Amino acid sequence: MDVKTMRRGVVENGDGGEDMVLANLIANGDDVGPLVRLAFERGRPEGLLHRLIYVVKQKESEIEEMCKTHYEEFILAVDELRGVLVDAEELKSELQSDNFKLQQVGSALLAKLEELLESYSVRKNMTEAIEMLKNCIQVLELCVKCNDHISEGQFYSALKTLDLVEESCTQNIPAKAIKMVIESRIPVIKLHVEKKVCSEVNEWMVEIRSSAKNIGQTAIGRAVTVRQRDKEMLEQQRKAEEQSISGLGDLAYTLEAEELEEDSVLQFDLTPLYRACHIHDCLGIQEKFRKYYYTNRLLQLNSDLEITSAQPFVESYQTLFAQIAGFFIVEDRVLRTTAGLLVADQVETMWETAVAKMTSLLEEQFSSMESAPHLLLVKDYVTLFGSTLRQYGHEIGTLLDILDSSCDKYHLLLLEECRQQTLDVFGNDQYDQMEIKKESDYENIILSFNLQTSDIMPAFPYTAPFSSMVPDACRIVRSFIKGSVDYLSYGIHVNFFGVVRKYLDMFLIDVLNVTLLEKINSDNVTVPQLMQIAANIAVLERACDFFLQHTAQLCGIPVRSVGRPQATLTAKVILKASREAVFIALQSLVNTKVDEFMTLTESVNWTPEETNENGNDYIHEVIIYLDSILSPVQQILPLDAVYRVGSGAFEHISNSIVTAFSSDSVKRFNANAVINIDYDLQFIENFAEERFYSAGLGEIDNEVSFKICMVEARQLVNLLLSSQPENFLNPDIWEKNYYALEIKKVAAILDKFKDSPDGIFGSLANKNAKQSARKKSMDVLKKRLKDFS
Repeated sequence: MDVKTMRRGVVENGDGGEDMVLANLIANGDDVGPLVRLAFERGRPEGLLHRLIYVVKQKESEIEEMCKTHYEEFILAVDELRGVLVDAEELKSELQSDNFKLQQVGSALLAKLEELLESYSVRKNMTEAIEMLKNCIQVLELCVKCNDHISEGQFYSALKTLDLVEESCTQNIPAKAIKMVIESRIPVIKLHVEKKVCSEVNEWMVEIRSSAKNIGQTAIGRAVTVRQRDKEMLEQQRKAEEQSISGLGDLAYTLEAEELEEDSVLQFDLTPLYRACHIHDCLGIQEKFRKYYYTNRLLQLNSDLEITSAQPFVESYQTLFAQIAGFFIVEDRVLRTTAGLLVADQVETMWETAVAKMTSLLEEQFSSMESAPHLLLVKDYVTLFGSTLRQYGHEIGTLLDILDSSCDKYHLLLLEECRQQTLDVFGNDQYDQMEIKKESDYENIILSFNLQTSDIMPAFPYTAPFSSMVPDACRIVRSFIKGSVDYLSYGIHVNFFGVVRKYLDMFLIDVLNVTLLEKINSDNVTVPQLMQIAANIAVLERACDFFLQHTAQLCGIPVRSVGRPQATLTAKVILKASREAVFIALQSLVNTKVDEFMTLTESVNWTPEETNENGNDYIHEVIIYLDSILSPVQQILPLDAVYRVGSGAFEHISNSIVTAFSSDSVKRFNANAVINIDYDLQFIENFAEERFYSAGLGEIDNEVSFKICMVEARQLVNLLLSSQPENFLNPDIWEKNYYALEIKKVAAILDKFKDSPDGIFGSLANKNAKQSARKKSMDVLKKRLKDFS
């Protein structure tokens, strides 16, 4: 086959373009490796092989042609190649000899190299082992460090170290055994830390619960201090306003408030709680801890709200409310400083639970209390408790409502206690005017209650117009006012003056006045006691203004606002009526005693044979008795009361004389009896006039004297002794001389006026025509009176 045929066959078997490329590459001496690689990658090495064979044959043909052309030169070259072959054989022999020698030398080196490589491998393994051990040691050191932190109670550091252990365990520990042990212990350690922290929190809860009472007492003590300071400031303000209004000058006052940091005063440690919050946050179980804390604190609160029946409530209420106050003060600090451990709704729920139980407890205890001071003490502490917790944002309206609903119960107890004190005061009073020996006593007894009648300090010893009952009763009233104000203060009423005034009126009317009336109407009361009681009531009437002003001062309102007439206490009018009852009872007693002496129907001879210028014996006893009555009356009672007592007694004497004349027991009387009664009247009239002017009553009213009070008896006696009695029916004369006499009564008395033949008219009938005319005039009057009737 010639070259052309072979080329055509090759072209038919392959791509002519690729043959050209292959030929050019070989011709140019380029690398045909990429082409060979490509052929194998395509999976067609056979084509490339055919092409190479074709190229080889083509080159052989070219060589043949070249050899034919350069034959001689080729022969020479072959010869040279033969020489080169010989040299090559020699070189090969030398190379084999050198190779043998090299093999001998290299086998030892190869052994050394193998040893070296093995050493390198050991070294590498040891390095890796050392590195692994270092990592394990580092992790184990972290474990030891974690254990040390746990044993020292440094749980946060322990958890941080544990996080490093967990991170190192997953990344740097190829030892599965150690890794499994560590991974299995990590949850156990976390659980142990959680239990330890919860145990510390439990211990803290126990400790903070035991400290809550002191915390609450401290906070309530601060509230007491603030309240006292506010009272002093308000009192200064009130005095300044009153002095400014009264014209004493412009007085400046300032209200200074001392700001105290709550945290600086109420010291308690929340560190265990803060640490527990942080630890649980690190553990990722913060919500679980929130529920745990809230549940346990709520249980503690419910336990604190339980009271034991073994101890009286009045002995345990301060501890109870101080404990609750301390609880919520702690919870407020927890709410503000623990970043989410508590929420406001939870605190509010706990507060509502506490309020519900406290209100139920207070209702139960208040209903069974029988002592006003105890009820007041509880109320005062509850308001301080409320004031303290109101500063922390808690609503205390429900508690104040409970206190307000017990207001009537408190005042009823207070009224009863004051009633007993008043009864004791009345029972211990001697009803003698008080003698004050020194100025300090005068200030305590009189000035402190505005009982003075003059601004001038009297000389000592000073005799007061009242007995010891008055200042004692004023002290009771003042204590009642203070008790009422104390209960109503800091409650739901902002302006409670009207409420206090209502209860003050109730006390003065239902207790003081009723006690006075009971004493006045008692069977064993005496005239001197009644006189002193009348004087005491007059002073108590004046004291009502002081009571009202004192109430205004304690209620913090200007005194000028109660100075108006319409602001007067109703009790003042009631006391005035009671004073009237005193005079009625006094008059009744005096009249009863006078009646004991003036038994005219029994002790007087109504038909004497002779007259007695010295009067009847009874009249002297009456005068002695009235003197014993009117003398102290002048010293104890005011002039109008003196006149009232005296005029009542003398009017009763007059009525007794007229009644004796008209009594059925006196069947008849003669002129001598009338003359003796006239002597009696003269004695009593002279005494009445002397008493009237010696008492100073003449300076008040000179026309209405004690003597005028006996005008009926005087006009009757004058009529019976008149020389012309028939003029009685003369209107002008009756208007002038007999206006006090009743015609029917006079007619009945004149029917009894009969003289015997030996009487004064009969014995002188023949000797004195005037007497006969007098008798005739009397007979005419009797006849006219009969005709008139």
